[in-house]
Amino acid sequence: MSERQPLEGVKVLDLSRVYAGPGGSMILADLGADVIRIEAPNGTDSMRDWVPFIGGESTYYFTANRNKKSVELDLKNQKGKDIFLKLVQEADIVLENFKTGTLKKLGLDLQQLKKVKKDIILCSVTGYGQTGPYKGEPGFDPVMQAIGGLMDVTGLPEGDATRVGLPLVDIMTSQYVTIAILAALRQRDQTGKEQSIDLSLFEVQLSALANVASSYLNAGTVSTRVGNDHSYIVPYQVFKCSDRPLMVCCGNDKLFANFCVVLDREEWIGDERFKTNQARVTNREVLTNRIADMMITKTADEWFTQLSQVGVPSGPVNNIEQVFQHPQVEAREVVEEVSHVKLGHIKLVKSPLKNSTLNVKTKAGPPVLGQHTEELLHALGYQKLEIDQLRKEGVIGSLAERKM
Repeated sequence: MSERQPLEGVKVLDLSRVYAGPGGSMILADLGADVIRIEAPNGTDSMRDWVPFIGGESTYYFTANRNKKSVELDLKNQKGKDIFLKLVQEADIVLENFKTGTLKKLGLDLQQLKKVKKDIILCSVTGYGQTGPYKGEPGFDPVMQAIGGLMDVTGLPEGDATRVGLPLVDIMTSQYVTIAILAALRQRDQTGKEQSIDLSLFEVQLSALANVASSYLNAGTVSTRVGNDHSYIVPYQVFKCSDRPLMVCCGNDKLFANFCVVLDREEWIGDERFKTNQARVTNREVLTNRIADMMITKTADEWFTQLSQVGVPSGPVNNIEQVFQHPQVEAREVVEEVSHVKLGHIKLVKSPLKNSTLNVKTKAGPPVLGQHTEELLHALGYQKLEIDQLRKEGVIGSLAERKM
């Protein structure tokens, strides 16, 4: 494996908070970028305040902040702004997810930044984007799931609209942050000019509607909630087994035929009601009721073993404990133990990026608030007395507040 990482030498100043921005900069850090989190004294990232805690540190914060440095800096203070602009001189990317217009109020918008670094890349992540009637509205993941249509197609038909149990829009946006920044770096290499990226959670959510959006836009179909079923494929759903549920996906007629063989119901293969997927969708209820009567007779693992032998995709519905006891987790070394300045070591889920020469690695655990402030100020030429004065004026945080 190559020792050098692909983004070594790339510097990111990360002003973003919560997940959508930090999750993206973490991927860049995994690839070797030098990511410096700029946080206000006493902290502005609400993820640091979310339970559960271990040793006073939020385990939620761990999920989006490995491989980074943390600097406390008050950007509303002119001295803090001056320090930040010194960091910009050496940076490639500024990432922020303030409300639209906040960076301009701070005097740190693209026009100001490129006076300091002419080819700077500014990536802005907001709820609704930099333009349009909703541009000033805050962006929170559950709101995006609601207003962007995801909740309306999630949940049981007779139940309420349901949000996905994870901040899915934030997570998807974080990946677009990475893609957009990598593309901007490539474009800057070609043009030598600054780049401005305008990403909105709202548009990311709309792009993720996939077939639901395409069905409406082209056929006028308004999708409805179908629970764990699939609107257009049968059987493609969860069935109760004798111990726990099992997800079964018969994505084509051949898979359905193989499924029938395992169920010992080969007569269904030629039944006109079930012969094609379109017929199965039309006769969904009668078919799935018959399947349900069969599935309850064995455990989920027994069915999985038999279905796997004939290539039918299936999997038990695991709780989080069962997930991390899965043999594939151990075989692929999904979990890693990393160093932490306060806690010694913590466990994280590794980056899923695997490549023979990409050299994705975790070099440091998530930083505590302000962990690298003095180190970076010294690198900028500040002396101890100057740093002490900055701390006294509240431009940077106090040592007591860092609690290391």
